[in-house]
Amino acid sequence: MTTTIIWTIVAITVLGVLLAVVLYLVATKFKVEEDPRIDEVEKVMPGANCGGCGFAGCRAFAQSCVESGSLDNNFCPVGGNEVMKKVAAVLGLEVHEKAPMVAVVRCNGTCANRPSVNDYDGYRSCKIKAALYSGDTGCSYGCLGCGDCVAACQFGAISMDPATGLPVVDEEKCTACGACVKACPKQIIELRNKGPKNRRVFVSCVNKDKGAVARKACSAACIGCGKCEKACPFGAITVENNVAYIDFNKCRLCRKCVAVCPTGAIHDINFPTPAPAPEKAAAKLAAPAAPAAAPETPAGKPAAAGSQETGKKEE
Repeated sequence: MTTTIIWTIVAITVLGVLLAVVLYLVATKFKVEEDPRIDEVEKVMPGANCGGCGFAGCRAFAQSCVESGSLDNNFCPVGGNEVMKKVAAVLGLEVHEKAPMVAVVRCNGTCANRPSVNDYDGYRSCKIKAALYSGDTGCSYGCLGCGDCVAACQFGAISMDPATGLPVVDEEKCTACGACVKACPKQIIELRNKGPKNRRVFVSCVNKDKGAVARKACSAACIGCGKCEKACPFGAITVENNVAYIDFNKCRLCRKCVAVCPTGAIHDINFPTPAPAPEKAAAKLAAPAAPAAAPETPAGKPAAAGSQETGKKEE
């Protein structure tokens, strides 16, 4: 019995040693040398691992930068241009600066503009709610109000406004990682250029119904009338599937579209408030004085041109 146990232990030990030798030889033969620059690039990354760059995390992004040998198709939205400059310095590559972007909520369906027609009493999730039915209002394209975008944001840049029922983006905290865009089942959140001085113009509606139907569901919906498209001198606006869209790469922020939109579906953000119109009294004072009326004779008839009263009776 004792001999059997000893031989069993010896056999297992020998087998373990043989397997260890085999694994060592295989690992040596198929060993993959990792470029040490990957670690250096990862160190300068923000470490958010948000996936906004299109990769699984910061290390996967760093590996792509090293292996591709170019930064043209790689960009970290969280770190922005500053981080990309550091990455370029590590790899000895050139990098082109990109315009900063921000998440924009393209829904105008506030509680006042889009009244509820039913009440959802299920689990508070936009994804689940969208799978069950079109929503609480007559608009089947708008925000569902459950806050999936808020939960998806790692930077606390989105919150739900209880007064409007819509998400609000804090542009100072937003890193344009795109997590909220992916989380929204209605696709009402879009990444757009922040614009000069953080000013931007966009159509805050994605409703593709015809004008009358869209307006019935939401008083501030885009009705696809095309007035904005005709007013834009830069060809930045197109109307397709009954809804207008502004190309932020072509838009020059003239805001002519805002003035002609009949429903207020086009929003202009961070523009200065226009000066109030002058009062009528000020305009009246600035106007030239009216010529004096000709004096009348005692009989009630106008006096002859050029005649003046001298205080003497006429002879």
